Amino acid sequence: MNPTTSMYSSLIMIVIVFAMMYFMVLRPQQKKEKETKQMRDALKAGDEIVTIGGFYGKVLRVKEESIVIVCGADKTKLEIAKWGVSQVINASDAPAEKKETKESDDEPRKASPKNIKKLGSEKREAEAAEPEVKSEE
Repeated sequence: MNPTTSMYSSLIMIVIVFAMMYFMVLRPQQKKEKETKQMRDALKAGDEIVTIGGFYGKVLRVKEESIVIVCGADKTKLEIAKWGVSQVINASDAPAEKKETKESDDEPRKASPKNIKKLGSEKREAEAAEPEVKSEE
């Protein structure tokens, strides 16, 4: 084997190992740090957060490098650095999840002119869909 060939193959192996390390370790870490920075920069009053220390609180004010949060039943105010925020539990401007409200048969509906018409038509549709069963005795 030629000494220059073994040197090139060793060099190629080292480059491959560094490339693998970059794509498997460093790049995902940088991506996560970028997302965390964006999350902290997007904080606003009303957001519910968890700090790195484990405090749950609601953001009152956002300053340049710090935020003021309220936590606990006695509404204790704490000023913490932005980098101390671990995660946002729910953002204040997040759209409320639409809950499908299926009314069960147990819960009666409130009577209003619209509901009365609806109830009457639903009842007629249900009766039309159900065939009459004759009992043999």
